[in-house]
Amino acid sequence: MSKLKQIVKSIVRSISSSIKREQNTQVEQTMIANQYRLMQKMLTPQEMPKFKDVGFKVHSQFDEDGILLYIFSIIGTVNKRVVEICAGDGIVCMAANLIINHGWDALLFDGDRVSVANGIKYYKLNPSTSVFPPKFVRAWITKDNIDKLITDNGFTGEIDLLSIDIDGNDYYIMEAIQSVKPRVIICETHNVVPANLAVTMPYKEDYYYLDGKQHEEFRSVSLLAMQKLLSQRGYKLVGAHKYGFNAIFMLKELGKDIFPEVTVEEVSSNPYSVFRREKAWNEVKDLPWVKV
Repeated sequence: MSKLKQIVKSIVRSISSSIKREQNTQVEQTMIANQYRLMQKMLTPQEMPKFKDVGFKVHSQFDEDGILLYIFSIIGTVNKRVVEICAGDGIVCMAANLIINHGWDALLFDGDRVSVANGIKYYKLNPSTSVFPPKFVRAWITKDNIDKLITDNGFTGEIDLLSIDIDGNDYYIMEAIQSVKPRVIICETHNVVPANLAVTMPYKEDYYYLDGKQHEEFRSVSLLAMQKLLSQRGYKLVGAHKYGFNAIFMLKELGKDIFPEVTVEEVSSNPYSVFRREKAWNEVKDLPWVKV
């Protein structure tokens, strides 16, 4: 066999293996989701799994894929629509598993040209999304343009999920979003900040936390600040991923028994968050945080 034929055969094997793994993942996750629904009918709310028991990673950075699968297996969906702000290349993000393995309709944003181009190519080639890939928009997100960007791309009203991970102006962007009403929100907060402080960084339109112009830990928003903002909009804090900084909020009327409201202190008490505060808070505590 010629070297070229060997290379082609290897590529075909790799693609076939990838598709098979993906198909297996879809089957496995469908079985898991159905099992959760069956458990809901058979167990008391107190006997149902906790987030620490259901997390796993397929496309998310950590264990959020499993947690989101659990949540939506229990509370159901209304339209399987998700908006993700700062999705990177869209391959490793909160929405990807829902898009690829569960057929969700998505609107993804990121400011990096290469990441967006890679994401568009990936979804066009993926056999699960090639017919109807998610909308992937390159844009630098500000508090003044985010709502228009969402509506201009066809997303308004009730959606199932909103994900925000900006590492900067997260509070201000969340505050500015009025065009959609997500049933569930997952957002990154800064676990360096103590649980009793409701603070955010000052708004800076061109902020990028790795540009070297400021301490890289002087960024984002505390969990308490985000909890206060979203509570005013009818959301409850129901938990977080295993490291505590990707917080999960849900409309208060949903999942009342299985997903009760938890405190900021409960979410912030995990070992990683404790370690981060002990290591970094003193370095930035005297910087000009904005109280909210």
